[in-house]
Amino acid sequence: MKKNTVVFFIFFFLVFSFEKISSQVNPDRQWPSYRGNFSSGVMDNTNLPDSFNLKTMTNVRWKTEIPGLGLSSPVIWDNKIFITTAISEADKAGYKPGLYGDVTPVRDSSVHEWKVYCIDKNTGKIIWEQTSCKGIPAMKRHPKSTHANTSVATDGKYVVAFFGSEGLFCYDMKGNLLWKKSFGLLKSVWVVMKSAEWEFASSPIIYDGKLIIQCDVLDNSFVAAFDVKTGNQIWNTQRDEYTGWCTPNIYAYAGKTYIALNGYKNRGGYDLETGKEIWKMSGGGDIQIPTPIVGNDLIYFNSAHGKYSPIIAVKSNATGDITLKENETSNEYIKWSLPRGGSYMHTLLLYKNQLYNFNWNGSVTCLDPLTGKEIYNAKLGKTKSFIASAVASDGKIYIVDEEGTVYIIGAGDTFKLLAEIPMNDICMSVPALTDGMIIFRTQKYLIAVGKK
Repeated sequence: MKKNTVVFFIFFFLVFSFEKISSQVNPDRQWPSYRGNFSSGVMDNTNLPDSFNLKTMTNVRWKTEIPGLGLSSPVIWDNKIFITTAISEADKAGYKPGLYGDVTPVRDSSVHEWKVYCIDKNTGKIIWEQTSCKGIPAMKRHPKSTHANTSVATDGKYVVAFFGSEGLFCYDMKGNLLWKKSFGLLKSVWVVMKSAEWEFASSPIIYDGKLIIQCDVLDNSFVAAFDVKTGNQIWNTQRDEYTGWCTPNIYAYAGKTYIALNGYKNRGGYDLETGKEIWKMSGGGDIQIPTPIVGNDLIYFNSAHGKYSPIIAVKSNATGDITLKENETSNEYIKWSLPRGGSYMHTLLLYKNQLYNFNWNGSVTCLDPLTGKEIYNAKLGKTKSFIASAVASDGKIYIVDEEGTVYIIGAGDTFKLLAEIPMNDICMSVPALTDGMIIFRTQKYLIAVGKK
């Protein structure tokens, strides 16, 4: 074989090997759905700055205006950020931040456009945008809600946006619509006051080629799985459940994969392949919002509304009806539970062998995740209110209040407030973590914080 031919084959092999290696995606470095991998809110080794300043743009990589209103959190795959919004020139109400009990929906019946944006992670420039649908919203929204609450889900091939009663839409990574589905009117209302329309808020998730949606609504609640490539339904399991706003999660036991759903009448686990209910329990806050999280062979749940606000650690081998009896805090399948202390809005954060619970009024409780024993209790802000759940990276925990102040807390067994940084815009969405950046979504902007 001639020398030039050998050199060519070596060169070809090296190029092919490099392309193959570079095309392999590390799933741990992606933020594929609401609150990242398995809704954990955690990504270490991001090398974020200790502080930033939006006035001077210190450690701010870019700031991009997003029209309309949306509470969907940023979702990231490689160098693409996905975000949704609902745009109406007539809906001028915006958000109503603060601690209050007003349940009256915003009185608006104007035409909206539901959009999906794909944004370059490195520059903040819009790569593509697609209008999923246009019309008058089927449901009204709470003053703290929008018509685009759910975060998209992606697996690097498909991007799925769920706009509740307006439908389910699947795009490829270039923004081409592949399929869509309608489920009719999904009544996201407070069960004891049907006029309190608050809009849909359960985000989809993708796992092993399956798209999972949880629809706990006033009539005909269900959980369902679809082939994410085709949109074909794999299974649909009916649920006896009150209206809820929870996002599902995934857990595993003995080589099998299951779906964990928060709930009030029917908190439970379902077989990923068949949709069969594996276990269930009732009780808790009767307006269920937080997403379950997983770790230590446990599934952690919390909720708060009405008489009860529990935090519950369920074993991943649970089967049957595991509902606690009166005055019980544990049983064969519940490792521990606290009858009070859970959060109304916030998903728990499991980080560095500690379990953090944040509440609407800014209280922070750090627990031992194996026993539920309190490690410390502290308070953020003075009269602030919080809705967005916390995220963590490199020993730091980030949480934002509704007025847009970012609090950075040191992880550990003592409370340490490291920084308090104003963004000067209302913020009710969970930030997203990626290599070198944390992405915040405020009422008007998408903001990338990172070392320049």
